[in-house]
Amino acid sequence: MIGELGTFTLILALLVALVQGTLGIWGGVKQWLPAMRIARPAALLQLALTATAFALLATAFLQDDFSIRYVARQSNSLLPVWFKFAAVWGGHEGSLLLWVLMLSGWGAAVAVFARNLPLAVQSLVSGVLAWVGSGLYLFILLTSSPFIRQLPAPSNGADLNPLLQDLGLIFHPPLLYMGYVGFSVAFAFAVAALISGRLDASWARWSRPWTAAAWVSLTLGIMLGSAWAYYELGWGGWWFWDPVENASFMPWLAGTALIHSLAVAEKRNAFKHWTVLLAIGTFSLSLLGTFLVRSGVLTSVHAFATDPARGLFILIFLCVVIGASLALYAWRAPLLEGGGAFNWCSREALLLANNVILVVACATVFLGTLYPLLIDALGQGKLSVGPPYFNSVFIPLMMPAMLLMGLSGSVRWKNQDGHGLWLAYYGPMILAIVGGILLPLCWGQWKWGVAVALAVALWVAITSVRDWSRRLIGNRRNGNTWWQALCNVPAAFSGMHIAHFGIAVFVAGVTVVSSYEHEDDLRMAFGDTHNIAGYTLSFDSVKSTRASNYAALTGQLTLSQNGKAISVMQPEKRQYFSSQMPMTEAAIHHTAIKDIYVSLGEPLGDNPFTGDWLVRIHYKPLVGWIWYGCLLMALGGAIALSDRRYRQQRLAKKCTGE
Repeated sequence: MIGELGTFTLILALLVALVQGTLGIWGGVKQWLPAMRIARPAALLQLALTATAFALLATAFLQDDFSIRYVARQSNSLLPVWFKFAAVWGGHEGSLLLWVLMLSGWGAAVAVFARNLPLAVQSLVSGVLAWVGSGLYLFILLTSSPFIRQLPAPSNGADLNPLLQDLGLIFHPPLLYMGYVGFSVAFAFAVAALISGRLDASWARWSRPWTAAAWVSLTLGIMLGSAWAYYELGWGGWWFWDPVENASFMPWLAGTALIHSLAVAEKRNAFKHWTVLLAIGTFSLSLLGTFLVRSGVLTSVHAFATDPARGLFILIFLCVVIGASLALYAWRAPLLEGGGAFNWCSREALLLANNVILVVACATVFLGTLYPLLIDALGQGKLSVGPPYFNSVFIPLMMPAMLLMGLSGSVRWKNQDGHGLWLAYYGPMILAIVGGILLPLCWGQWKWGVAVALAVALWVAITSVRDWSRRLIGNRRNGNTWWQALCNVPAAFSGMHIAHFGIAVFVAGVTVVSSYEHEDDLRMAFGDTHNIAGYTLSFDSVKSTRASNYAALTGQLTLSQNGKAISVMQPEKRQYFSSQMPMTEAAIHHTAIKDIYVSLGEPLGDNPFTGDWLVRIHYKPLVGWIWYGCLLMALGGAIALSDRRYRQQRLAKKCTGE
């Protein structure tokens, strides 16, 4: 019964989306009040129906209903209950259902939290989101239903891939999809603005908080995916330039450019064409990621095994979305007014240069990701584009972007005196250069590339702290208490500098761990010791352990420093009962400035409890800074988001005359 009810609720959700999309856009264009008033309840009903379908699928997993084919493929009766729930989105069909759940959730959020916007704007945005949802509901119902029956039902399921049996599956995909889908709101606002012809500062204010929320979610999703790969795959990598990783990184880069472009559109009523194209492009890149994962055109550890028909459907859907939105832009663009003029030395010019760099960086990732697919499609053979290309092309682009980032706090809108800018920033520049020269000596070997990268990171960190502190102290001098002075610093200003500081931390972490990490592959017998980075690691024993769905050989290694034991590390070699798939689970001793990372290779004798083992030991300085930096970026975005929401509501009340 669950399967039939789930299919029925998805059909109802599709019908609601079609009605919502048709009446929403028609009502917004014709200013027909009865149609416009349908948008909000329709969005809430669509969310309720999609959430019901999702809850039904989750119930099937929790009840081990293996008569549903998707459940039988993704779960097993021995699977722990929290992984049974996460397995709902562990495969192609369920993850698509999560996708449309997120989309309907964003649509309902717009209906609830943007209710003070002009009714025509609400109606148009809701209609655009509904049409996007309609395409995805059709895709699920026609090619990817998670509710298809399998009779006779097997006695047990095939089990969830052991790589996915981790807490990362619970948090990483939902946050990633929330970011992907969240950019649909900025896309919908852009299309609504083109339809209505109202592309002004008000539109930018309405769009900005939704774009920031999506960017924060995508940042956290990418961060969790990177951390998950680091501790799960057993060799300490945190980014692989895998095509599907790139598919999430491209909308992040475009979304970052969009946030900055919206700031100019809001403050100076400029960059209108650029901002609309970025909104369309960012969501299109999110859809492209969906195509890459599900089309079967690439080989990736992230890709879902699926048939080409599904990929063709998504490709057609992607072409319709991009083609229709660009055609609308081409039609309406000549009617749009130009923005305000600005000097080459101004905040507008700085943000324009920053956006150009981000778009070019995104294009280099796009080229490296899709070029092998194009060569293969043309019958020219197989081609692999790996880290050497991405590192050699992408990293040099980021250096000038960070130099510009350091200027963001004090450059004025419209016009900035170049001499005054030099006087304000030559001090931080000297400090950054000196620090960049000296800091590599902390790791025992001076490298010019490290010195340059750390100098740039210091430049961003110093200027961010300096500019924010100046604003705080300036508020304090006006007779305020320190708390009042802090509260009077605009949230958007604080969020910007926290996010920029996070990027500096991230760059420092990437630079140091990439340049100074060290790995030892050793043959170790019980009682052997090994020295690494001031620590001594002693291999004590291996014991057998068991969980509900796997058995493991667990190593016991004592980590000591200055003769004092500080940690017992327990890496594992697991064997899962249902799939018989072996897995390596690393043990990590984490500090603020370094990680000691240990994983077991293979036993080198007949008896794993008495013989030698291959042991991999990694020293990774500052690797944690990669994720600390990402957290600071997300925190900065969230703080800026709080300011933008308030301003959106205040402006909306003015527009509606409240």
